[in-house]
Formats: sequence, structure tokens, C-alpha cells
Amino acid sequence: MLTVHHVHFYVEDAKAWRDWFVHHLGFQAVADSILATLFNQGRSLDTCTEVVKSGVVCFLLSSPLLPTSPVAEFLLQHPPGVADVAFAVADVVDAIAQAEANGATILQPIQAYQRGAVSLKYGKIAAWGGLTHTLIESSVVADQLPSNTDNTITAIDHVVLNVAVGDLERAVAWYENIFDFQPQQAFKIQTDRSALYSRVMVSRNGCVQLPINEPASHNSQIQEFLEVNRGPGIQHIALQTPNLVSAIARFRACGLSLLSVPKSYYTQLEQRLGLTLSPRELEAIAKQEILVDWQEDASPGALLLQIFTQPIFGQPTFFFEFIERRFKAAGFGEGNFRALFEAIESEQIKRGFVTGQ
Repeated sequence: MLTVHHVHFYVEDAKAWRDWFVHHLGFQAVADSILATLFNQGRSLDTCTEVVKSGVVCFLLSSPLLPTSPVAEFLLQHPPGVADVAFAVADVVDAIAQAEANGATILQPIQAYQRGAVSLKYGKIAAWGGLTHTLIESSVVADQLPSNTDNTITAIDHVVLNVAVGDLERAVAWYENIFDFQPQQAFKIQTDRSALYSRVMVSRNGCVQLPINEPASHNSQIQEFLEVNRGPGIQHIALQTPNLVSAIARFRACGLSLLSVPKSYYTQLEQRLGLTLSPRELEAIAKQEILVDWQEDASPGALLLQIFTQPIFGQPTFFFEFIERRFKAAGFGEGNFRALFEAIESEQIKRGFVTGQ
């Protein structure tokens, strides 16, 4: 058993970002959170932690109240972003022992916590740069909310890690050794201006997908991330939704900033063989500027719909992807990468990181 338990963001104002997730993405704030209590043990005076959830997706948001907060230390070294990706494991003692035996640095030895019927055991290991992984064994699903009738966001589809030039294979080997992740796809994405290499790592049970990127050009979006982030880290998280068109229409109405797609993209899409969308569906998708991809050998109707936000923290680091997999469409939208790269490059040109020539 291995799943993403929660993702922990270190930010400058946890309450403001709690409100952002509620307002822009329809998350629910968890008022009395076991996870917040857990993280704030001994830290309630120097750290503020808020929790938001949507479906099984759980985000912790922590900000410093005093310079002694670990969040304050993180923010001296990095801009706001993901500090920890926590994994739920069946046996945390075994998981930590395996990690240590394979060379992982243990940052927090196993601790136990109990409140009512909920018991947790957890430990933390160092990963890449400022990123850590908390491993959690839980007796029940903590912080369970009443059924959300909205269900706009239902799950984490994948989490993307950026590493420095030359570190891709080392990172792949690390996740193989520590978590028994298996390498899947490998590809190079290139436009006229920049490029990246990517390897997709997947947990044995298929529940965790972790693409890892490294720059393949000096002006790659990955290189820009590494420079602004001051090291490796999580570039984006893809969130699943059962109806992407309606979800994005709602998010736009709430003021969410998303990457633009040129109209020529949809003209080219219509000319590609195998498109199963009706003209009306394509019109609705184009209106929301959603990318569409499919694999030639996939079952009929298996489509991957994707869209990406602008960086949410104001600097060109972390952003969200929203994804709908129709008929269990596989892959990561390789056919969309050029369109995505060109959309990101247009933003890089505005910032002066990539030239327009």
C-alpha cells in the first residue's frame, strides 16, 4: 500500500492561502484537523497550520509566526511551495527501516499520536533539495469530512519533481531504491527554443505517479524553476476532476489564472486522426482553452483533457494542472507537451528568461 496521504505547502500566510483554496478551487477548510495538531505539536507559538480538503485530496498550509518556525527557515532558502509530500504506508516501521537501509537520511524518527479512535505513526526522510517525505501509518482515514456533493476535485493524479542537470538518473535510482517505484515512460520534450528530459516513476500499486524532469537546455522552463526555487523541488501537482470543462468554467469565474492556448491549436486538433469529440464538445473545450490528447492504440473515447494554471505564488515556480481521464486514458499528454511548452515559453518571453527570436 502506498498512496499520497497529503501535501504540505510552506507559505507566508497560511490563513490567506486557506481562503484561496476555498474560494478559487472549492476546497473545504478543516477546522479541527488531526494533521494540523500533529504538525503543530510544540510549534503552536511559532507556526500556523491550516488544512484544506477536496475528496481524498488533503493539503496542509503552514506559515511562520516567529523566526524559530521551520517554515521561516524554509522560506529563507526557497520561495513558497511544496515542502513535504507525505505517503500513506501499511507499516511505517518497515518503510523507515527500508529507507534507512537504502541510504535515506532520517529527519524525524518514528513517533506515535492518538486522539480518540485515530492512531497515527509517522516518520520523515529527506528527499531532493528542500523536499521531504513523511511516511504515515494510520488506523483510520484522518480528518474525514462529510460527503462533498461538489466533487470538483477528486484525487491527485501525479506529482512532478524537477531536478538539476545530471541528476535525473540519480533521482530515478533513489525512488527505485527507497520506495520501490518503477520507471515507466522516458521522453525528451523539445521546441525551437528549449527542452527537457523526463522519466515517469510509478509505485508498485500504481497509486502514485511521479514524473521527474531535468533541463535539456540552458533556458528550459525546468532550469528557470531551479534558479528561482534555488534548487530542486515540486514543479506542479495534477488534480483529477470528472468534468474538466465545467470545473474550469467555475474556476475561471472565481478568478483563477490559467495558461492560454492559441486558437490554432484547435484547428490542428481537428485535423488529427482519431478525434472522437463532437463539434459541440470541441467548442466547449476550446472556449475553456483545454488541451486534448489521446493514444492512437487506445480504446475509443479514451481522451486526456488537461489545463495548467499560471504559477500560483507569483514567481515562476509551482503551478497546478487539472486533468480528466476519459475511459481511463493513460499517459501524461505527450501530444500536448509542445502546446504546453509554447504556452509556458510565451510567459518566459514576457519575463525575459527566453528570447522571442
